[in-house]
Amino acid sequence: MYISLTKGLLQSISACYAYGMRQVIVYPDPEDGGWICEVPSLPGCLSQGETKDEALRNIRDVIDAWIAGAEAVDRKIPDDARDVEICLI
Repeated sequence: MYISLTKGLLQSISACYAYGMRQVIVYPDPEDGGWICEVPSLPGCLSQGETKDEALRNIRDVIDAWIAGAEAVDRKIPDDARDVEICLI
């Protein structure tokens, strides 16, 4: 599922993409250019790329590494929450 949110104030959050069992938020990097991917259900799990496609390819590896690291130290792997709420302040 790929939802593009590019109207008005929503430009800073450009897409939500469900990869496998994890929801990934994709948005442009305002400082360095390119794109950032963040997985809300896995704290600290994020990646970047020059293009959206590159950022999404990179996040797959980061998700695998995050889960493998959590399993290695017997850390509980959080369930993925599929509810997305966007608040503009």
